[in-house]
Amino acid sequence: QVSKKDFEGFRKLFHRFLQVKGPSVEWSKINRPPEDSIQPYDKIKAKGLPDYIADSLNKLVVVKLNGGLGTSMGCKGPKSLISVRNENTFLDLTVQQIEHLNKTYNADVPLVLMNSFNTDEDTKKILQKYTHHRVKIHTFNQSRYPRINKESLLPVAKDMAMTGENADVWYPPGHGDIYASFNNSGLLEQLIAEGKEYIFVSNIDNLGATVDLYILNHLVSQPNGKRCEFIMEVTDKTRADVKGGTLIQYDGKLRLLEIAQVPKAHVDEFKSVTKFKIFNTNNLWISLSAIKRLQEQNAMDMEIIVNPKTLDGGLNVIQLETAVGAAIKCFDNALGINVPRSRFLPVKTTSDLLLVMSNLYSLDAGSLTMSERREFPTTPHVKLGSSFTKVQEYLTRFESIPDMLELDHLTVSGDVTFGKHVSLKGTVIIIANHGDRIDIPAGSMLENKIVSGNLRILDH
Repeated sequence: QVSKKDFEGFRKLFHRFLQVKGPSVEWSKINRPPEDSIQPYDKIKAKGLPDYIADSLNKLVVVKLNGGLGTSMGCKGPKSLISVRNENTFLDLTVQQIEHLNKTYNADVPLVLMNSFNTDEDTKKILQKYTHHRVKIHTFNQSRYPRINKESLLPVAKDMAMTGENADVWYPPGHGDIYASFNNSGLLEQLIAEGKEYIFVSNIDNLGATVDLYILNHLVSQPNGKRCEFIMEVTDKTRADVKGGTLIQYDGKLRLLEIAQVPKAHVDEFKSVTKFKIFNTNNLWISLSAIKRLQEQNAMDMEIIVNPKTLDGGLNVIQLETAVGAAIKCFDNALGINVPRSRFLPVKTTSDLLLVMSNLYSLDAGSLTMSERREFPTTPHVKLGSSFTKVQEYLTRFESIPDMLELDHLTVSGDVTFGKHVSLKGTVIIIANHGDRIDIPAGSMLENKIVSGNLRILDH
């Protein structure tokens, strides 16, 4: 039954892929979104909260995208099971946040995990440890689609098996698949029947994506005729975010423009911070009844992202994906909210991990907030070299996480280790050339320093 639905979904996607010729956007038709279509967060917050916010919470479901593996950080298994802070994993923090919400407001906000065939089994095993927590947890699975040979455009898989030579011929088709697979799983209907009205969707590795009561209140308090069915949280672009998707006005609708859809001649323009000032955090608030309506009408239209891959044997394949935010143009009264940068704290690399493990952030009920002891609100720019890529290696290189409260920029390259209680301030660059090693001594304080050469500290 599941495979049948998967095949049906893939057939539709593949059919569309064969029909689409040329870029999916005409550059000349792109306009900046009208002023009122992206609201500043402060304006939403200024409305305050009603006394009965628990009523609104009871209409909410939190959905976390949990299909990804920890491979880019050198870990086996689901990324959500990597420890990020005080032995807590991404999943632990999520459960703590929602449990805190349910206890504080005496509410019943369930957590839904969208797993992929890569993460489902390991995630379900670990869920047993939350049975006595005050959070109902549901899971459903993303579809499983076949990778396509780039030349012949035929599936690489010979049969439905997942193991052996078939291990890498399937893929989960991006988070845009949430609408169909949520609907197919029966969970969407079940939650609507329980009186739920909105989902808050985010990536499980975005530690800033906590339930925001002001945005929830804004959604629930719209008059019936003007019900907002989709909110995308966006935030101001910095030089580090040039690849993030942005909101545009196109054919009279708000639309998500991803770098993959931009014609080559315009990529630099897309990356500029002046023309496109904001990017999508992938924190989304979506109406459940609208998802159901659009699924039933077969009206969910998302641009196809063609993702080229090379398999271990050297075979070039493509996988067809869609992005959850791309459906914004299908929903009524869609809105962007320009939120503070603190709601976008993704952990994609060990450089990000160093930030969230440090004293820059304090942890309270599963939520990370920038420490009050930091003078300025921006996050330092951290670049750790290839010796730090894998979590296991990264952990052995720090005897304890340095004090980074006054750090602006850190670059580390080569074979470098840090002793206990090191303090880093301003701009610090540490470069160990090939064959050299630098051990930063315990208790060091480096402020605006470049460290190079060779320094070994051995136990005597």
